[in-house]
Amino acid sequence: MIVIPAIDLKEGKCVRLKQGIFSDKKVYADDPLAVAISYQEAGAKRLHLIDLDGAESGVTANEQTINAILEELTIPVQIGGGIRQLDDINKWLALAADRVIVSTLAVQAPDEFKQALADFGGEKLVLAVDARKGKVAIKGWQEDVDITAVDLAVEFRDAGLQRVLYTDISRDGMFSGPNIESTKELAIKSGLKVIASGGISSLADLKALEDIELYGVDSAVVGKAFYEGRIKPEDVF
Repeated sequence: MIVIPAIDLKEGKCVRLKQGIFSDKKVYADDPLAVAISYQEAGAKRLHLIDLDGAESGVTANEQTINAILEELTIPVQIGGGIRQLDDINKWLALAADRVIVSTLAVQAPDEFKQALADFGGEKLVLAVDARKGKVAIKGWQEDVDITAVDLAVEFRDAGLQRVLYTDISRDGMFSGPNIESTKELAIKSGLKVIASGGISSLADLKALEDIELYGVDSAVVGKAFYEGRIKPEDVF
């Protein structure tokens, strides 16, 4: 199980939200680059970097900070937030992002996302499957659509997708533990590799995810638990 530290950017700072509510944010650090470097120096194998302003507006808003992190780090970086055009995907991959995370584009323009899978390859793109009561949410979790998490993943698996990032929105930022059953169900029914996210607050939570690793849940994103000292980098990297 690979533990991936998360940095969520809002107005150039490291923040965390509760259940994706943009008004309910807490600032943890003013220098995202320093935080990114600290994770790399602690032994992280990959960084998860999300532009929350971009997710909210649909337009990249923290480009300078993201570029600085990409230039400085030597570990792979996966980027998401407001990536809603094929040109956005191409730009970040050209700027050395290892993976690009897409959600809204896949739901609203599925043919374009399938074309992106053909152009860039299934390992370079991650489908963010963000679920609220089993149904997918898009546009920075601000809009629900009538499609299940499993159905969305399966649709793009057949187009070459290899990996999804699964988040139970109700648990994100709440320290309530990941949704093990839904994560496992998605992995089994889709046959895709799954990055687990949302609610991870302890080593016990990570152990519970390790117990379903054989189904394809091979990594987990941790954000707030690092900032608040519930999980220590030296224990998981």
